[in-house]
Amino acid sequence: MRLHEYQAKGVFAEAGIPTPASELARTVDEAVEAAEEIGYPVAIKAQVHVGGRGKAGGIKLVDDAEEAREAAEDIIGMDLKGYDVETVLVEEAVDFTNELYVGVTMDRGEGRPVAMVSKRGGVNIEEVAEEEPEAIAREHIDPAFGMHPFQARKVVYDAGIDGAVAGEVASILTTLYEMWDERDGSDIEINPLMVTEDDDVIAADAVFNVDGDALFRQPELAEMEEKAADNELEAKAQEYGFEGSNYVQLDGNVGIIGNGAGLVMGTLDLVDYYGGSPANFLDIGGGAKAERVANALDLVFSDEDVDSVVFNIFGGITRGDEVANGINEALDEFDEIPVPVIVRLAGTNAEEGMEILNTDLVQVESTLEDAVQAAVDAAEEVKA
Repeated sequence: MRLHEYQAKGVFAEAGIPTPASELARTVDEAVEAAEEIGYPVAIKAQVHVGGRGKAGGIKLVDDAEEAREAAEDIIGMDLKGYDVETVLVEEAVDFTNELYVGVTMDRGEGRPVAMVSKRGGVNIEEVAEEEPEAIAREHIDPAFGMHPFQARKVVYDAGIDGAVAGEVASILTTLYEMWDERDGSDIEINPLMVTEDDDVIAADAVFNVDGDALFRQPELAEMEEKAADNELEAKAQEYGFEGSNYVQLDGNVGIIGNGAGLVMGTLDLVDYYGGSPANFLDIGGGAKAERVANALDLVFSDEDVDSVVFNIFGGITRGDEVANGINEALDEFDEIPVPVIVRLAGTNAEEGMEILNTDLVQVESTLEDAVQAAVDAAEEVKA
């Protein structure tokens, strides 16, 4: 479960992490009134569960009431990456001299949590990790003992944080780890953690994702959980019966459909390996009939960010001919196929499925590697 920014900041503030003055608004008039009470300049920020809000027009800095009204009118009600913006956070603007990144997540390769600190705050930390990994300092933590004070100081020092604020940053990082541990977090971060001219350190953003399977232990956080109705894709996924772990929307452009969680995860990894970016995780399950396959394609086609689709089916309980019928039925509903569809079938009745597939509408590949490469290439061509 992912908390909204305003919810995460409330949790952070209760734990003693400094946050800017802010107020939630659901109408344009409420946003302007909140801005007047807080005092200009303020930031007006869409409250939706997506990253990159600023680049998509969901965050605006304003200096007076006229600008505040115009920004609120633009943001409230907008479609932001498939989410309808119903609320905005009106927040005191921070006059900063530096932007940092601090966070805690699980390093599954090491089997331990890892604390991370970087002077490259305010930008996409995933891009920094890929393009300049040395810019992120890391410290693995033994969960049996928790984060020792020296570990917090060490990772802050390794990141090259200025000595004037290093102690405060280490304290905030320690608090983040304690919240992550005590509240069953999966990811927790502040990006950016802003440093002012007076060497104050303020959380200008807040991300807190909680293990949904542990919410029974976290009643306060469970009350913050929202239904998927604020996202059209997730609402459609529920309508089609792709609930819970069957469908997860991601931020890439290669749609992925498969039968079995492991098969889908392997496909996601290959998309990433070949330089693509997955748009979703969609497991149609074993024994899926034609109607369920058609629904899966309709769901993925409904994502405006999808530039290609790779269909990876290994027949066991799920028969290749049933899958092929489902694909044909789904594609027949379109006057024009919205994006390239690449299909890989193997296993039970795969040969029959290959014969059934309308190859005028789909591209068929005999191996998963070839199918994924074709899907990544097709998505790149659409973007170009």
